[in-house]
Amino acid sequence: MNAPASRTRRIGWLAALAACIAVFVALSLNVHAVKSEVSLAERTIISLEREMLLLETEFQARASQHQLADWNAIELGYEAPRADQYLDGERQLASLGVPAGPNAPAPIRIARAEPIDAADPERAMVSPVSGEPVALAAASEPDAGTMFAAAFSDLVIDASPIRAANASAGLMETVTGEASE
Repeated sequence: MNAPASRTRRIGWLAALAACIAVFVALSLNVHAVKSEVSLAERTIISLEREMLLLETEFQARASQHQLADWNAIELGYEAPRADQYLDGERQLASLGVPAGPNAPAPIRIARAEPIDAADPERAMVSPVSGEPVALAAASEPDAGTMFAAAFSDLVIDASPIRAANASAGLMETVTGEASE
């Protein structure tokens, strides 16, 4: 008699567990549905606020048109263009142009510079103060970045016992620009 009661109790617990899971799933779906409705309502509110801002701006612009018309007529002297002031196309616009007069300035042209040859003394760079030719920095001296790279690679080479000779030879080729033979 103990076995059927135990089975009934197990079936009862499984039924209660299944009911709890069903209620949990139903509530989860309901929560997600409400969340989606809320986000849809928020998007609608944002779009309505934007539309209201646009309508307020348009209302303010239309309300000030009388004031703008008064300013144009009285103070600025502007008036709306007439139909005969519009052009039919590019040809009519081009026909309005006049040739340059005798005292007209030359048209603007784009400047082009040729590379400066350092060997040519007439075209060498000169100091604006003294007028003497300026000597450019020697290109054979390594710059600070190259010197730092050489020092750092020396540190790495000293720390690594593997391929010290090959790394050192390759570095010297990079720094001096000459291939060792």
